[in-house]
Amino acid sequence: MKKRFVKLTALILASSMMLAGCGSSESTKTETVDLNSMSVEEITAKAKEEGEVNSVGMPDDWANWADTWNGITETYGLKHTDVDLSSAEELAMFEAEKNNATKDIGDVGETYGAVAEEKGLTLKYKTSYWDEIPDWAKDDDGDWVVAYYGTMALLTNKRLVPEAPTSFQDLLEGDYLVSIGDVAKSTRAQYAVLAAAYAMGGDEGNIQPGLDFFRKLAEQGRLDKGEFNFSRIEKGEIGVAIIWDFVGIGYREQIKANNPNADFEMCIPKEGSVQSGYTTIINAYTKRPYAAALTREYILSDEGQLNLAKGYAKTVRDIELPAELEEKMIPDEQYQNIKMVEDQEAWEKTVAEIPTLWNEEVIAYAK
Repeated sequence: MKKRFVKLTALILASSMMLAGCGSSESTKTETVDLNSMSVEEITAKAKEEGEVNSVGMPDDWANWADTWNGITETYGLKHTDVDLSSAEELAMFEAEKNNATKDIGDVGETYGAVAEEKGLTLKYKTSYWDEIPDWAKDDDGDWVVAYYGTMALLTNKRLVPEAPTSFQDLLEGDYLVSIGDVAKSTRAQYAVLAAAYAMGGDEGNIQPGLDFFRKLAEQGRLDKGEFNFSRIEKGEIGVAIIWDFVGIGYREQIKANNPNADFEMCIPKEGSVQSGYTTIINAYTKRPYAAALTREYILSDEGQLNLAKGYAKTVRDIELPAELEEKMIPDEQYQNIKMVEDQEAWEKTVAEIPTLWNEEVIAYAK
């Protein structure tokens, strides 16, 4: 399962510099490659000569990357390996290995794409699908491009909670355990607090309504303090989990495959929720720039986007889904009141403060 932990931009910079200090003083940045001036055919030919692509933070069991890597290998003959790291760790690796890069492309949380660009860690490539990608999901020149996104949702075990909650208000009025995970470390957990804050009138610069919401659950003894993982959800230790929609749907389908009598329901809270994307970044120091560019090209193709959709993620391009896949998704009408983080600076400040605030204002009240 893909690791997703938020760290401050300052910590990213510091850790990158420390790791970089372990190598030599000279770097091998791929500055002479202008991928945007090349045709897909030219990139493909050169990628086949390179023969492989090595990724970071793109494991088989996250958003169905497995089918994408299989497709790239079968279609272009490129060998592939992946190392699963968090977004901050990916950027630190790119910086640390700039003398001898081992990774070509990574998948990071939306906020980290801009950080990677600012640090000079990205190679530009727009792909041939540029005009079909919304403005919010790309930078001007292709330093980063969102491939898919998720929305905070509720996953309910109906064997434990027969009347599944459909709102944050419902959660407050229940009598079951609600799991969110480790807010001090998990990006998903922090976005869960932000989703609650949005629902209760707050925003990325005012997380207090979200903290107040979870403090009420803690005071009721209903905030799950155990590890947030698939195993505990499958075993029936958690009544409701607040989770990315595509991860939750994947859990539900896997549990149903293991136990046909299982009954899990997914929904987007009625008050609204928060959406965030994941973006590919091509390593500025890659030894295989064409294989990396071809990988991004494939990821944004119909085939690549369908692979991500099979992992139940929302695709950045509007593609038609098979009926059997569409039926498993949360209905589109539930996504009408979704917000995105607009003030990234305010959110970074909140992320810096939220571990302390969570412990002082929520965990301290937990029964």
